[in-house]
Order: sequence, then C-alpha cells, then structure tokens
Amino acid sequence: MEPERLRRRLGSAFRLRGLLLRADALKYLTEALQSINEVELDDVIENVIDAVEKQPLSSNMIEQSTVEAAVQECSQASDETIENVFNIIGAFDIPRYIYNSERKKFLPLSMTNFPVPNLFGTARDKAELFRERYSILQQRTHRHELFTPSAVVAHPDDGRSQFQLRTIETLLGNTAKVGEVIVLGMITQLKEGKFFLEDPTGVVQLDLNKAISFFCDFHSGLYTESCFVLAEGWYEDEVFHVNAFGFPPTEPSATTRAFYGNVNFFGGPSSASVKASAKLKELEDENEDAMFVFLSDVWLDQAEVLEKLHTMFSGYSSAPPTCFFFCGNFSSAPYGKNQIQSLKGSLKALADIICEYPSIHKSSRFVFVPGPEDPGPGSILPRPPLAENITQEFRQLVPFSVFTTNPCRIQYCTQEIIIFREDLVNKMCRNCVRFPSSNMDIPNHFVKTILSQGHLTPLPLYVSPVYWAYDYSLRVYPLPDMLIIADKYDPFTVTNTDCLCINPGSFPRSGFSFKVFYPSNKTVEDSKLQGL
Repeated sequence: MEPERLRRRLGSAFRLRGLLLRADALKYLTEALQSINEVELDDVIENVIDAVEKQPLSSNMIEQSTVEAAVQECSQASDETIENVFNIIGAFDIPRYIYNSERKKFLPLSMTNFPVPNLFGTARDKAELFRERYSILQQRTHRHELFTPSAVVAHPDDGRSQFQLRTIETLLGNTAKVGEVIVLGMITQLKEGKFFLEDPTGVVQLDLNKAISFFCDFHSGLYTESCFVLAEGWYEDEVFHVNAFGFPPTEPSATTRAFYGNVNFFGGPSSASVKASAKLKELEDENEDAMFVFLSDVWLDQAEVLEKLHTMFSGYSSAPPTCFFFCGNFSSAPYGKNQIQSLKGSLKALADIICEYPSIHKSSRFVFVPGPEDPGPGSILPRPPLAENITQEFRQLVPFSVFTTNPCRIQYCTQEIIIFREDLVNKMCRNCVRFPSSNMDIPNHFVKTILSQGHLTPLPLYVSPVYWAYDYSLRVYPLPDMLIIADKYDPFTVTNTDCLCINPGSFPRSGFSFKVFYPSNKTVEDSKLQGL
C-alpha cells in the first residue's frame, strides 16, 4: 500500500479510538506495516491499537516508544507455540484486572492506582472486594438482551428494554410508592433476623414475608447471604417488598471475549488469550489420547486407599494419562502432633507405588491441590501449596509433580480449567435464605449459583474467609471450559452455559469413584474401583 494512504488509514483508526499519533510514531508504524497484506491490515492495526491501550498511557498522544512496544508484543504473540500447551497457574500468579466503568473495559492492575495485593489487606481491600464483584455482575447484566434496548426501534414504545435496572439510591430518594422495579444488590443481614439489599449507592430493608410463606418466586439456585441477586418488587415506606428473586444472567465465555477481545484474564505465560491460537487448537484436536484423572480426598494414610491407587495405576500403565490431579485432604485424621511426619511418610508410600509403574512415572504428571484440613495457615482462601519440607522427598522421587494452591488453574492448549477443593455444597445449603423446594436437584442449583455469581465462594466472609486483596483469584469470569469443585458431596457432572462442572466426589467415601476427562472431545467418564 502507498505510504500516504497507509498513513491516513492509521491516523483515522487511532482517532476512532480517541488516540493521536505523534509524527515520529506515525512514521515508524507506516514503515513497520508497509509489507502487510491489505486483506490482513485492518486486523493488524486493531491488534496494535489494543496493545497500545494495554500500556499505562499518561495522555491520548501516543509516543514512538509506546508504538514500538506494541508492535513488538504483536509480533511475539504470533510466534508463541508449544511452550503454552500445558500450564499450572497458582492462585497468587493470576493477573488482576479491574473493571473501569468509564472506559467500559478491564484494565490491568499496572494501569490503575490500586496497590499491589498484600496478604495483610487494608480496609479499602475489603470494600473493593464486594464493589468489584458488583461491578462485574452489573456490566454483565446490562449487556444481556433482557436489559438492553434494541438498536433499531420500529415503534416509540419499543425503545424501552423489557427490564430496567435501578439502583437502591433511586428507591431511597422516593417518598411515594414505587412499583415494579428490579434492583441488582447483595443480600445481607445487618440486623439479626432482618435481611437487607445492598449496592454501592445504599442499603434498603427487604420484606421477605412472601418469600418465607413460599408465595415468592425464587428462580432456581441457592440464595445465600452475601450473594448478588436481581430482586423484583415494589418500594414503600423505606422497605423493598420482594415479589421474586433471580440471579444475574450468566454469559458464555465466547460472548465475553467478543466484547473484551483477547485479554488473557486466565493467567499463564501467553500474552493474549489462548482461545485465539489456531496452532494450539490444532494440537488439542490432534492429541486424542490426552486424558486427565481427577480424585478428591486421597487419604494416603489409609491402606485401602493406597491399595486402590495400586489397582488404578496398574490399569492405566499400558496407556498413561496426561495428568493425575489429586485433591486433599491427604489424611483421614488431619490433626495431632504427628500430622506432618505422618503425611511425609504417606507421600513417600505413594511415590514408591508410582515408581513401580515406569510408564506412568515417565509419562504422567501429578498435580496436588491441598484440602481444607491439610497442614497450612488455617482455612483462609486462597490456600498456599503444601510446605516444601513436607513434599521435598516426593518431588525428588517423582520429578513430574507439582504442589499447587487451592484454587488453581490449568491451561491445556485452548482449554481453561479451574480446580477448587472445598466442601462448598453443604456450606451453601446451610446458609440459604430459603432452601430450594426441589432438593433432589442440588447439583444444578449449586452450579447455577457459582456461575451466576462469577465467584467460587458467594458466602459471607465469616463462613468462608478470603484474603481480601486476593479475592479476584476466586473469580469465575469469563467462564472457564471446565470447573472442578472437589467436594465430599455425591459425584456429579453438570453443564451450564457451555461450562462443564464436575465433582469427582470423595474417593474413599463414594466407593472409590473418580472422574476422567478427555480434552479432545470434552467428555467426562465416571469411574469406580469398588469391588475391584
């Protein structure tokens, strides 16, 4: 393309995004993109502008150094290959993105005035924890078709969307009765026995009489304290009378990415989302033998559990899985002064069993996710890995082993997997505002709640404590391809909004059951060792 025409095209593309190029930056960019095929040029320019916007900009005037860094990042992104096939991402390594309501996009921490996360959080961290949960759900809900007015209006009355979200502040400002409103807010119990709805603009008391008497329309899900709901009803005399409760609508991962581009929210070495990589997708489809095995409550101090692991390894020795995921607790008696010494011995026994099967020892990886009762700093999430002095001997005997955090993330080719070990189903059922009438279908209620909330533990902090500054590591947004919630509840497999959610169940308690996942066709197989 002629340099003059390319210059004009670059200038107008940057102006459309509210950016201006300095003369030297425009000259550099024109030379750099001179050889690009005209068919691909628009995409390349868009990628360069995206890379420019990721950098901390002091003004809308773009310098040459900024453009150089953006071009370099784009060229690196196209060269990324095999290194990104399999990555284990600890909770403390997940990148933090903060939603900016003015720019309507997620900004990396480096482009905001927020401090670097610290385990000893400040009061601001605790406030931001709930504010960020709210802003993520609010922007997602506003984008949903039920809350978005149509762009083409055939009739003046059709311009209004079906539903309109109100803030609590707009209710509190009314002295007269306000009917038929929908509010997005968090359920809290500020006074014993009285529920309130809270959002960043205010707090209003709820009248749940209809809910308690079962006339209220509770949509499916587990409505706990500290979860966010869409409450529909009317407001009068400083009380919001609830007719119906629903959860914020979920959003498929593809929809989120169409809106925010190839930002790597998930973490890992790739600079852009792995979803965009055609090479990795091709590798994923070709490798049909890839297999992940998930077990929970692997009580290594029980002779029967070790015996069943022997049986499992002997069965898999002819075709070793890609990876074994062992979730805690790793001891059936998780207390006492000999706990750490006993766990060391148990891990040594497991290493000896693995070494008996050379094909598995050489070909398979082993990932260990600590449970709530394993040695560690209490029950606050996210949990760090098991201490190095406990796992050192095991890692020497089994070099392809990783002891990671709880929760953790796994990136395999273009698939994103979140693993979380917590007895969450019981906790959420115990803390429900009202228990679902169809208690036969708890797994579906549970999965819908987690995905709608976009968070692994939508519970009060006194029930499920979290390091305030690291709350973002428990986000489930954008939705992963697969979510493993290792819980002592009965095993289940549920698909919701293109996200596959599984619970392998407690290995010793559920007849030695576990789950096997085949990434090439995204299927899950139930397996059991009872009676073998």
